Amino acid sequence: MHPTKYLPSPRSSLVIASLAIIVGTGAFATQEKAKPMIAVIPKGTTHEFWKTVHAGALKGASEAGVDILWKGPAREDDRDDQIKVVESAVSRNVQGIVIAPLDEQALVPSLREAAAGKIPVVIFDSGIKWDGRSSFVATDNRHGGSLAADEMGRILAGKGRVVMMRYAEGSASTGLREEGFLSTIKEKFPGIEIVSSDQYGGATVDSAYKVAENLLNRFPELDGMYSPNESTSYACMKALTDLRRGTKVHLVGFDASEKLVAGLRAGSIDALVVQNPFRMGELAVTTMAKVIRGETVPANVDTGCTLVTRTNIDEPAIRTVLEPPIAEWLK
Repeated sequence: MHPTKYLPSPRSSLVIASLAIIVGTGAFATQEKAKPMIAVIPKGTTHEFWKTVHAGALKGASEAGVDILWKGPAREDDRDDQIKVVESAVSRNVQGIVIAPLDEQALVPSLREAAAGKIPVVIFDSGIKWDGRSSFVATDNRHGGSLAADEMGRILAGKGRVVMMRYAEGSASTGLREEGFLSTIKEKFPGIEIVSSDQYGGATVDSAYKVAENLLNRFPELDGMYSPNESTSYACMKALTDLRRGTKVHLVGFDASEKLVAGLRAGSIDALVVQNPFRMGELAVTTMAKVIRGETVPANVDTGCTLVTRTNIDEPAIRTVLEPPIAEWLK
């Protein structure tokens, strides 16, 4: 006798086919829900600048259909903590890392490890001495420093004594702002004497305030100060106010925060070179999303900077940069 072959009935065939469609559809739906995860690692999480970057990164993630993991050190001088954040992101097998390196050299080994694990890296805000990045999304910082120098030269009519407070050793972005300021003063304004340019404010307002206070006491005959980031700018403004030197010493700062903009309106600051951190965060994430999808991206993306004074502060284009929709995204 030949064994009887099982032939499914028309009804059972329909059930099997239906189940296959359901299972297949469920797998497809699950696949669609799983968005690529991008680790976004700022230099710090305290300053207003990074909160604005975070909001922009969330907008970029929404536009690009990805999720972000936002994590960074609390202090902008904690290189070890930022390295640990990178290592944690690698161990979680994220699809991409977007990072603003605290140090142009210290982060290189951990980012090389990420690249070796086929995790692409987009650098933003501050450069790094490593050619393995997919793209660099940042302000033209040297140009920003040059804008500050041009304004200082205009305010002082090309003559006077100026101090420049540096931010922190190893910070590529602020280093370029400092270089841009010094080189432009030297080239365009030979009548301006830079009496100090080797003092570092450090990562906090408190440390920068002490340095600013010492500089003001050291140079009683001073006409101008330049500071290259949010914390040093606020520290200089506060020191000038506390020492009652604000009417005699002109301050050109870098970056914007609620307190710095208020200081500009009140006359405590003469001008601010302002980046667009919201757009920086947005473009850093959308650029990485393109990398993940295999699209070609530019090697460098300039997110722009502009000089803000009491004359132009209420212009619509300036207000857009100074008042980004942070609350809308950081819910």
